[in-house]
Amino acid sequence: MSSTSGTAAGQEPRKRLRDLLPNLHLGHWKPGPLNSLTDVPGVRVHTQEIFGDNGNVNTGVTSILPREDWFYKACYSGIFSFNGSGEMTGSHWINETGLLHSPIIITNSFAVGAAYQGIYEYTIKAQGATKGNVDWFLLPVVAETFDGYLNDLTQFVVKPEHIIKGLESVSSDRVREGSVGGGTGMICHYFKGGTGSSSRVVEGLDSKGEPKTYTVGVLVQANYGRPHHLRIAGVPVGRILAQEADKEAESNPAIKMARDMLEKEKNRKDGSIIVILATDAPLHPTQLQRLAKRATVGLSRVGGYGHNPSGDVFLAFSTGNEIPVQSISMERRAVDPFKPTPLNVDVVDDSSINGLFEAAADATEESIYNALCMAETMVGNQGHKIEALPLEKVKEIMESN
Repeated sequence: MSSTSGTAAGQEPRKRLRDLLPNLHLGHWKPGPLNSLTDVPGVRVHTQEIFGDNGNVNTGVTSILPREDWFYKACYSGIFSFNGSGEMTGSHWINETGLLHSPIIITNSFAVGAAYQGIYEYTIKAQGATKGNVDWFLLPVVAETFDGYLNDLTQFVVKPEHIIKGLESVSSDRVREGSVGGGTGMICHYFKGGTGSSSRVVEGLDSKGEPKTYTVGVLVQANYGRPHHLRIAGVPVGRILAQEADKEAESNPAIKMARDMLEKEKNRKDGSIIVILATDAPLHPTQLQRLAKRATVGLSRVGGYGHNPSGDVFLAFSTGNEIPVQSISMERRAVDPFKPTPLNVDVVDDSSINGLFEAAADATEESIYNALCMAETMVGNQGHKIEALPLEKVKEIMESN
């Protein structure tokens, strides 16, 4: 395997949507300094790509640590499944307890097992296993989308060591976007998709009534959608581009054949989208499930319908409270499991939560745009080619509407 990309040469420069259309209105709330998931303090991310020398392998791994001491200090968390034709391991435990105390890995559908093992190997390396005994509890969180059109899934190239490398390399830098990380081989609205991120800052109050800002950050792995459904800020960009493509295909049999092949594949397996939402607002698990639901609003604005074969699974977590875990083991007993013991936590008043809901929807919407705008044309498995979203055409369409 190599680090050489399968992207095509001579492409137009890629840029995020705000850089392409600086005057475009994308909601009331302003983005954070990086306009990225990592604007939420403590959240760190790494993306890595895996390519084959013959062009058939185009995949990768996105690694997320919710906080530095994730192992002992869980985050409250909530999950929403808009459409369940996909996998997110560890979700039963999150639904049961409302606690996230695992790294989050996003990759391709056939790499879930390797990623699961990789989280365990990373944790054993970091936390130890005395004399072969694992004296701690962990259910890894691994999510996936299907990249089989551009990537040869039968090669199983993602290995546990990729996960270890990713988790050891996370940073608070702006998340790389486009055909990177787990999004390397993904397709969105029949254009090259992948990884995208965005954030919003919401003005609020702390528990003492003093002014305080809260951040909502989003990361998506976008691999869903039909071309004519794509909208940008309400403008039917996808429909306009699809009409142009139809005319081109009428006079070019090769283009028509490629489009028919992609259409057949997408009818079989539409794709999926994974959305990870992070916030430093102190939300409890039910509120975080509600926050995760608002990703659906952002997805629908861009043109996602949650089709039957699409795995649209959203996870939200909060760093606003630190919930102790690993407090009971064979060696440790920080609490008595039969004596109920309260914890002191801050929780946002439900009556004041609307700004966070809006931020979640808007940041999800922009994250998908950034995935599309930053992704490059790719020639992948069996010579399949997926074009990048044509940014100059998009700009023309948006300026004329």
